[in-house]
Amino acid sequence: MKIVDIVCAAGKTGFYFDDQQAIKKGAKNDGMFYLGEPVIEGFTQVRQAGESISVLLILEDGSVAHGDCAAVKYSGAGGRDPLFLAEDFIPLIEGPIKEKLVGRDVVDFKEFAEEIDHMTIDGTRLHTAIRYGLTQAVLDAAAKAKKVTMAEVVKAEYNTGIELNRIPIFTQSGDDRYTNADKMIIKEADVLPHGLFNNVEEKLGLKGEKLIAYIEWLRDRVLTHRANEDYNPIFHIDVYGTIGELLNDDIEAMTEYLGKCEEAAKPFHLRIEGPMDVGSRTAQMEAMRDLRASLEAKGITVELVADEWCNTLEDVKYFADNKSGHMIQVKTPDLGGVNNTIEAITYCNEVGIGSYIGGTCNETGRSAEICANIAMACGATQILAKPGMGVDEGIMLVNNEMNRVLALASRRA
Repeated sequence: MKIVDIVCAAGKTGFYFDDQQAIKKGAKNDGMFYLGEPVIEGFTQVRQAGESISVLLILEDGSVAHGDCAAVKYSGAGGRDPLFLAEDFIPLIEGPIKEKLVGRDVVDFKEFAEEIDHMTIDGTRLHTAIRYGLTQAVLDAAAKAKKVTMAEVVKAEYNTGIELNRIPIFTQSGDDRYTNADKMIIKEADVLPHGLFNNVEEKLGLKGEKLIAYIEWLRDRVLTHRANEDYNPIFHIDVYGTIGELLNDDIEAMTEYLGKCEEAAKPFHLRIEGPMDVGSRTAQMEAMRDLRASLEAKGITVELVADEWCNTLEDVKYFADNKSGHMIQVKTPDLGGVNNTIEAITYCNEVGIGSYIGGTCNETGRSAEICANIAMACGATQILAKPGMGVDEGIMLVNNEMNRVLALASRRA
């Protein structure tokens, strides 16, 4: 099955692009807006609508394979590729990239995806968002050529040996961590609520008391309102390094504090994402490794999730090899081609560390569906409900795609 044409369609994402540098320099909220002037090149406002590009591969039998190019909310910051605006990149896809891909056979995904992920135009590697969307489309094309689901393509080509099953869904609340938690409980989200605890004084508390109070509130909310006693979600809270900031990255003090968080969560299991941010890749790996060892030595069952300074496939392997946390977030758009996401999850499985297919609220329904296929084929520990921060929409998209895959694969079996 060959590609006969490539068509692009500009799109919106499920959230926004935020100029992280402007926000760090003091841009203030006014409702959903940020006041002030943008700093990062390409931004016209500190917060602006997220953009995507749908890449549509027209195949020789007339069918259309579809992937979405999308980038993270904090585009252009932290060493990431530039702001991803559709009008800037559609000419590249419909021009020189199209010239390279039209006429190519799509039956074998793995090799083709690797080629796209390393493709250069005029000596420059493709933007991560383009690599992300193009490889999604190629995966869809391979599935259409073989008349199976994308999950089945990944399972077969990477020899994952995984039985296709539903993957636990992790939901994110944004700052609306109370109302959105209620939505999660009603929908019986497997893992909740993310929480966005990204400020010591306002959210964590100057003694860490605000986070503990929230965990207690969440515990009581689930116990009071769950529809049946079999619903026992995992609590997963992202603290953006604030625990380390409060406690000067002291491993003993952080261990003691996380023990208190564990008690507050009982009878529910607790995961803490990004407990500290010590400012560099190696130092972050060592801090996460040492905190995990300290927790385990004291019999504290809180699981640590690596996020900061773990952005690429190489980073994932580095943190996994050193047991730097109990779970690693695989930030799908930052890895570029989805082949890297597949490699990251399978590597985590091999070395016995949890894998979390994350990404960003600033993706699309299409990228969420394709990530769901990959999570199932590789046996990820959990998958983010994305895009957006509305809870219901992300759960619907990821959950329904997984159920469709299971229904179709079961029919063939």
